[in-house]
Amino acid sequence: MLVGWGHAAAVGVSDPEPLLMADVNGRPFLAHMVELLRNEGFTRLLMLVGHASAAAREYFGGGEARGIRIAYASGMESLPPAAQALAARSILDDHFLLLHADTYWPMRFETMWQEYAESGALAMTAVYSNRDGYAVDTVKVSGGLVELFDPTGQSSVHGSGVGYSIVRRDALNLMLSQDGTVESALFPALIERRALAAYPTEHRFYGVNTPERLARTRVFLSRGAAVILDCDGVLNPKPSPPAYARSVAEFEWLPGALEALRVFRGAGYRVIVVCPVRGQVSVGDLEGIHDLMRRGAHAAGGGIDAIYQCPHDWYAGCECRKPRPGLLFQAQRDFALDLTRTVVLGADENTMRAAAAAGAIGRFVTPDLPLVTQAREILLLRSSA
Repeated sequence: MLVGWGHAAAVGVSDPEPLLMADVNGRPFLAHMVELLRNEGFTRLLMLVGHASAAAREYFGGGEARGIRIAYASGMESLPPAAQALAARSILDDHFLLLHADTYWPMRFETMWQEYAESGALAMTAVYSNRDGYAVDTVKVSGGLVELFDPTGQSSVHGSGVGYSIVRRDALNLMLSQDGTVESALFPALIERRALAAYPTEHRFYGVNTPERLARTRVFLSRGAAVILDCDGVLNPKPSPPAYARSVAEFEWLPGALEALRVFRGAGYRVIVVCPVRGQVSVGDLEGIHDLMRRGAHAAGGGIDAIYQCPHDWYAGCECRKPRPGLLFQAQRDFALDLTRTVVLGADENTMRAAAAAGAIGRFVTPDLPLVTQAREILLLRSSA
């Protein structure tokens, strides 16, 4: 378990502790967690990681070299996480972030904090929708509140707890026991009081509590560079609404678009394209347009790794039509993207709203800032970082 406060955080875990220091792309998994918290503005971190404390202390020390102050729960290594958190409450701020040390979720903390503050709840926990059956369903959400928490996964619920929660320190006094995890001891009491808010997410989380998940996490944290491109106004001229290119004959490349794809491919970027078609294009014509785009990109020295489309009408209420971010999350799942580090390039406000809803980085493409100019700027920013 990790606890962060002032912007501060606390981390703890009850799963196989040696995996916390497992090598993930050249450094321990916990180092990725510490980096995440520091980048989100946390200044203090309390590690409640049981018998992994000695190895963590040896590697991180007091955190001075990592830009965050790190403390350890000395003498409590054998206690359950709930007991450790209760014993440490005197050094926590009035509100703190509690997260599992074995789970990486690329959060946008400020957004979660704003929703927590507005909710008035004693705690808020991140809940993955789990529409894809990726994890075990442990949480039922209704009306923005957690209605049921079953860590065994035996109940009929639809949602998976991520293991990241903002907690008011006073709420720790409500824990029903000091056995097991903080969630199992605290959440039932909060649910009874209707005081546990849910923070929904469609972004997958990653962990190291099994060798299989560790392998998947290594892929995710390798963070292969990727960009997501809208079509209209980015790759092809933006037509007058409500029209779209409906056939190969109607499709044309914007000046510099193919050069931008070559620039991205030369820098090792995945290029993912999302296109709305509003039900106006036949399947055959759509496949023809996509084939034309792929062949054109390849001939120019670039490439397109995937094309996602929303075939629904504007009023269908689907999750894949911008400003909803459904297609961005589909790409995240398929390519193990970290959307918080992925640039989405579009030519309209709805694309920017979809990017923001996904926690991604939105950038406008305009006649004055065409795709090829944006591509070179993105590569320059990446090299300077």
